[in-house]
Amino acid sequence: MPNRPIRFAGYASVFDVPDADRDTVRRGAFVRSLNARTGPVPLLWQHRANEQVGVIESLSEDSRGLRVIGRIERLSSRAAKLVAQRKIDGLSFGYRAREVRQSEAGRELLSLELFEVSLVTHPLQHSARVHLVT
Repeated sequence: MPNRPIRFAGYASVFDVPDADRDTVRRGAFVRSLNARTGPVPLLWQHRANEQVGVIESLSEDSRGLRVIGRIERLSSRAAKLVAQRKIDGLSFGYRAREVRQSEAGRELLSLELFEVSLVTHPLQHSARVHLVT
C-alpha cells in the first residue's frame, strides 16, 4: 500500500437510467442539495454510518451524472485495499427524496437531499462506479 491517501474518481449516480429498484435519477436532482452543502460529504463503507472510510472532496453534476472525487483516509483499511486492488468499484449514495414523480416505469427522482456517498460491492445503479484510482 502506498503511504499517500488513495484518491478516486467516479459516478455515484448516472442520470436517466433506471436502477435495479426502478428508480431513475433525473438531471438537476442534486443541484439544490449541492448548493446548500456547507461541509464535506462522508464516504461510507456499504452505507454503514459507523464505518466512515474517508471523505468526498468534490461533487458535481455533469451531463452523465453525479461525479465524485473521494479520498480514503485510513490506508490500512479494508476499503483502501479493495479499492486499490480494483476489487471494489461500486458507488452509491444515501438520500432523502424531496420531489418524486411516479410513472409506469417506476419512480423518477427529481430533487434529492444527499447525505453520503458509499463504496459498495453491488450498486443498484450498475453504471455507478469508480473509474480512476490514484
